[in-house]
Formats: sequence, C-alpha cells, structure tokens
Amino acid sequence: MAMNNLMLAQMMKDMQDPEMMREAQKLMQDPAFQAHMKKMMQSAGFQQAIAQTKQTLQDPEKAKELEEKAKKALEEGNKELEKIEQVRKELAEKQSEGDDKDKEDETDDKKKAALEEQEDIPDIPSLNLN
Repeated sequence: MAMNNLMLAQMMKDMQDPEMMREAQKLMQDPAFQAHMKKMMQSAGFQQAIAQTKQTLQDPEKAKELEEKAKKALEEGNKELEKIEQVRKELAEKQSEGDDKDKEDETDDKKKAALEEQEDIPDIPSLNLN
C-alpha cells in the first residue's frame, strides 16, 4: 500500500510541473494513445469500475469516506517522497564531498610533484658582481 501512496504523491507533484503536463498533453493528442484509451474505456472491466464509482460517489457518506482515505494516502505518500528526496540529497552531498576530496587529493599530488621538481633543481648561489 505504501508504494501506491508514494505513486499517488509523485503523480500529484508531477501534475504541478508545467513541463510534465505539456508532455502529457502531447501524449493525449497522439492518435495511437487515443485509440488505446478508447479501447480501454469500452472494456467491460472499465465500464464496471465507472458504474461502481458513480454509485459510491452518489452516497455523501461514502464519498466523504473516500475523500478522507485519499487525503490520508496522499499524506503518507508525501512523507515517503520526502524521505526518498532526503536520502537522494544526502547521497548527492556525499558524492560531492567525495568529488571534493578527490580534487583535494589531486591538488595535494600536484603540490607534492611541484615540490619534488623544485628539489631536483640545484641551488645556484647568488652571483652578485657588485
């Protein structure tokens, strides 16, 4: 059930994204998609689900119960989504720290190489002719 709640929360978030909605609009304008939707809507299972949903929503108490259930599922999904986003953020920070550490190591290596190169150059005493 948690996965369904998560998917619901992600869908609601995606619906707030204008680019995502433009892509959905393009998809819905595709003749192949429209043919698929028409076929699905004509199926007995879909027709039965629509009839049952209409009947359920005609009862105000059942409609309110479904609305509360949907709100609760969305809240739970949003919590799960926040947890996932936090883990992604932490992983990105660790990756960034690792990259920074690699850069520091690379800089340290370059400094060491430069120092070693300087040590290879013999000291030349000052030849002040004055």
